[in-house]
Amino acid sequence: MNTKVEQQPTPDGGGADIAKLTLAFVVLVAGIFAFYYFDQINGAVRGVAMLGVVVIALALAAFTGVGRAARSFLSESQFELRKVVWPTKQETVQTTIAVGIVVVILSIILWIIDMILGWAILDHLLRSNG
Repeated sequence: MNTKVEQQPTPDGGGADIAKLTLAFVVLVAGIFAFYYFDQINGAVRGVAMLGVVVIALALAAFTGVGRAARSFLSESQFELRKVVWPTKQETVQTTIAVGIVVVILSIILWIIDMILGWAILDHLLRSNG
């Protein structure tokens, strides 16, 4: 198991990255504008067109330094997710039952405390002054 975490600096593409991100943003804003401007066109067609615009904007952003860092992070996250040991069905059911029992017991305890405090405050403290 690798416990050493190495932080790699994100490569700075400079002006090219800024231009790509700006273009991706402009494409996305234009797509949103077109989605609402062409409201007379069928909603399904507009939805598919908007999905295409989002894919194009993400593709543009993916080839920037930030996009490469995000892709690397997602790849490493997927690798780490493979290491997770998921509980079995029996463990999940047993844990769910245990949580349910604890919730019921704590609910009863809080209800009893509420009844005692309500009795003490409403019946004794407020009536003795009144």
